[in-house]
Amino acid sequence: MSEAITRSARCRVSVVIKALNEEENICAAIESCLAAVAEVGGEVILADSHSTDRTVELASRYPIRIVQLANPDERCCGVGPQLGYQHSFGEYVYIMDGDMRMLRGFLPQALMFLAQHPEVAGIGGRVVELNNESMEYRERGLRAAAHLAPGEVDRLDGGGLYRRLAIDEAGYLSDRNLHSYEEFDLAVRLRSLGWKLWRLPVKAVTHYGHESPPYQLLLRRWRSRYACGLGELMRAVAGERQMRLVLRGARELRIYTAVLLWWAVLLGVLAWPSPPAVRVAFFVALAAAPLLVMLWRKRSLRRAAYSVVSWCFNAAGLVRGLLRRRRPANGHIASRVIQDPPPMVEPHHRHYA
Repeated sequence: MSEAITRSARCRVSVVIKALNEEENICAAIESCLAAVAEVGGEVILADSHSTDRTVELASRYPIRIVQLANPDERCCGVGPQLGYQHSFGEYVYIMDGDMRMLRGFLPQALMFLAQHPEVAGIGGRVVELNNESMEYRERGLRAAAHLAPGEVDRLDGGGLYRRLAIDEAGYLSDRNLHSYEEFDLAVRLRSLGWKLWRLPVKAVTHYGHESPPYQLLLRRWRSRYACGLGELMRAVAGERQMRLVLRGARELRIYTAVLLWWAVLLGVLAWPSPPAVRVAFFVALAAAPLLVMLWRKRSLRRAAYSVVSWCFNAAGLVRGLLRRRRPANGHIASRVIQDPPPMVEPHHRHYA
């Protein structure tokens, strides 16, 4: 206990890298984090979700703490950040993915802003997306623009620096049950307690998005349960004070609910007491309506079809997530420490480029 108190007292920032099978990216991610932490002092932690490639082996070359999820069946987006948080000591905690690179200059400015604004629980910077040609990026870019703009925001997608004090008040960093929406969940829990979130007009990280073909990516997200995240979140906040913030902020919930109603109407048409030809005609017209609307809006059959198919996948995921049983969100996550303790990185002591 005394060692933990000592570490906490002299550790300013913990940077948690959450990763699964990131052997191609992990070295660059770690080196960028060590360089960034060297500006302010702190530690770097790899929270590995039981990788089966060389991620941990490569990470072991660096002076960082490495912790690994004990049970690979528990893998999900919400487990990694909380796992890293369990093993962190920093007064502030930054969360990032294993396929990101942290940029120098952000942490000093973020810490200065937090010192001047005690009402702010977390602060992010600009997420520089390097793969802006994928259909996934083009379809989501405009929707994400609001909370990626500088100023007060309703969430910190893409990572952020949080006060440990605020996280502890909110109960935990990330919900171990969520396969997506974990950053939004943290945001609404903090905001429901009166905390604010902010984004600076400063580059914080770079990211190279998915290169998978769009429909292959949808299938992967279904198999990994990523598509279930919103339903899991809705089950988590049912009856809680932050539910109003979720309903207001998750605008896509309206689309997925409309899709479910659309499916119900289509099934209802098949049961109409009308001649088969009439039922088929109405069914075809209703089935084609969303595609025709999106074709008019996007002026591209390919993009219109992807939008409608994506909505259907996510609507099904919403139902699947709502039906999934929950574990205690603040429960201890079973893990093993692979490398500990690393040398504490002192400010301006050494840079890793």
